Amino acid sequence: MTKTLDDYLNDPDIINEPAALREIHAIRLMINDKTKNMTAAEHTAYFNGSAARLLGKETADKLLAPMSYPVAR
Repeated sequence: MTKTLDDYLNDPDIINEPAALREIHAIRLMINDKTKNMTAAEHTAYFNGSAARLLGKETADKLLAPMSYPVAR
């Protein structure tokens, strides 16, 4: 069974926190459960995909492109 956000919001470890903080912690718990058995490559792909969906593909491609740094001579 897949846990919903409400399941995480009612987690006994965070139930007594203020609403905004409880929501942040519930989302963090949800992400942790989704990614806990992923390899480093899968983890990176998951977050890069999330960024692409949030920002739009074109913006995410610019932000997530490999960076090159000038070489000191």
